[in-house]
Amino acid sequence: MGQTIVEKIAQRHAVNLPEGSGIRCGDMLILRPFHVMTHDNTGAVIPKFLSIGAENIADPSQPVFALDHNVQDHSPENLEKYRRIEAFAAKQGVIFHPAGAGIGHQLMIENGFVHPGRMVVASDSHSNMYGALAALGTPVVRTDAAAIWAGGETWWQVPRSIRVILEGELQAGVTGKDVIITLCGLFNSGEVLNAALEFGGDGIQYLSMSERLTIANMTTEWGALTGWFPFDGATASFLRKRASVLEARGIGNRLNEEMIADWEKHPPLPDEDGEYAAEIRLDLSTVIPHVAGPDSVGIMQSISAIEKQQIPVDKAYLLSCVNGRLEDLEEAAEILDGQQLAPGVELYVAAASASIEAEARERGVWEIFEELGAHLLPPGCGACIGLGEGLLEADEVGISATNRNFKGRMGSRDARAYLGSPSVVAASALAGFISGPDKMKDLRPRAEYIDFGRQAQARPVEIREGFPDEIRGRVLYLPADNLNTDGIYGKDVTYRDDLTPEEMASHAMENYDPIFQKIAAEGDIIVAGRNFGTGSSREQAATALKYRGIQMVVAVSFSQTYLRNAFNNAFICLESPALSEALAQHCSSAAEAGERSIPAGKLRVDIGNSMAHWQGRSFPVSPLGPAAQELILEGGLEALTRTKLGL
Repeated sequence: MGQTIVEKIAQRHAVNLPEGSGIRCGDMLILRPFHVMTHDNTGAVIPKFLSIGAENIADPSQPVFALDHNVQDHSPENLEKYRRIEAFAAKQGVIFHPAGAGIGHQLMIENGFVHPGRMVVASDSHSNMYGALAALGTPVVRTDAAAIWAGGETWWQVPRSIRVILEGELQAGVTGKDVIITLCGLFNSGEVLNAALEFGGDGIQYLSMSERLTIANMTTEWGALTGWFPFDGATASFLRKRASVLEARGIGNRLNEEMIADWEKHPPLPDEDGEYAAEIRLDLSTVIPHVAGPDSVGIMQSISAIEKQQIPVDKAYLLSCVNGRLEDLEEAAEILDGQQLAPGVELYVAAASASIEAEARERGVWEIFEELGAHLLPPGCGACIGLGEGLLEADEVGISATNRNFKGRMGSRDARAYLGSPSVVAASALAGFISGPDKMKDLRPRAEYIDFGRQAQARPVEIREGFPDEIRGRVLYLPADNLNTDGIYGKDVTYRDDLTPEEMASHAMENYDPIFQKIAAEGDIIVAGRNFGTGSSREQAATALKYRGIQMVVAVSFSQTYLRNAFNNAFICLESPALSEALAQHCSSAAEAGERSIPAGKLRVDIGNSMAHWQGRSFPVSPLGPAAQELILEGGLEALTRTKLGL
């Protein structure tokens, strides 16, 4: 059996693999990423790095710093934070991009840090964007970033792969943003959750690099861990232009013609017989402009349908890492040129980088926004992340070319946020209500989802010395999908740093089930449904359960951020859809009666054979391989990094 592209790239970056190992979906690896980007959260990663005991970054060429989130905040506190980050970068010899240079993801693309076939990570969810250049781009959490600084390595669990076949050609006036909004709206029931998406099909040749960047970026909102596009002539042409710019700046060693020529000869490709969990097909010729929202990318309406509702617009946004490039600004400016904003509408514009803004000024695009009276903001995240000028007030409606419209993200929770392409944003700003620039026949996009019925297979794993062959405990079944971190560890205690582990344990699951604390016992094994640990990135949602004496959580699937926080803190999480389904059937009466924490007999997890045994039945679980065992034995990622560094 061959490998998918994600399996191949992960294997390329894996450390200390046994000879002859073939990486597969579900394997947990220790690997060395090509680069790791941190933004304003560099300030939070620094103390984690120092707490490991390291004094110097292992490989100063590996990290990249970029200040982009809160660049409009000129308070003494924020400016001092920025100064500390810059000073740390100078001391460590790390490449540093100051506030105003641009959004970190765009700078990674522009400045040659993303290479085809390489794994590039960032402490930010939109690192999926790097997949547009045939790289494996995926997010990590702050503890991972600190460990990479200290020792160059972190861990990663290889996700299942899904092919996304794009066929045909987009109609005039339809963009990459319409494609990803369509995909998010059509397949909004967890079909791609935590998967690696491998784009293919003859339709890719008609997509510009900017459109590919947009689609890859918003695979994050679709729920995927990465979105990979194949290397082709458009990729090579884009990289050559970037290489020329870097050569002129005297840093051609970062990206050059020799590298590009080699990728043309030997492009990163999946094996023909790689194993995929599913396939999605979309006919691009049937895609029309759509709007996502309000307050969710999973809610989709065609422009013709939403225009009839005459939804008034208060604020319109042309900015962010997903649609703040020159192509996007030109698309909007063409519609806005010589027009007037509708009464009461405010337009906010920011380029994704300073170089994009400079080029927009040279081409006269920026002047169009100036003449309209738009609010011109510095390159950065700004309103997209709910910071700086132009946030939505209560009862306001925003139409935005950003990538995320969760309730309250761009301002008040009592506002409504919709997402659209730059042309939709521009047309809406002129009309005063959500609208499109052109009348287009209302088509139902032609798409299909094919589940290949892939089942998890039990796989024997090597047991490291000191790690138990099996783990036994009582099952505590939680009949819930999408059990979020607020339910596991509430906001009232999340920001209290004075709680002892015992006190943290006493608050575990109190929002999910007020009587959980009375039912749970030392040594229990929680079994739950899909997407366990969704929500915020708070580490305490993992550590509180560990402190409470829970041995592990077994679920259909996990939020990737929760999974990373759990293993980083030596807390075991395993996937077993079959076991969860069996418990759901067994406990259905209790769940229907309103019970939220249901004891359900004894469970034995055979680590060496990746099997769980319950009531005389056996169920495969995701393999807890040597890399994961090492994390648990050492007490988590920070402790493992200290051990490897001899600290």
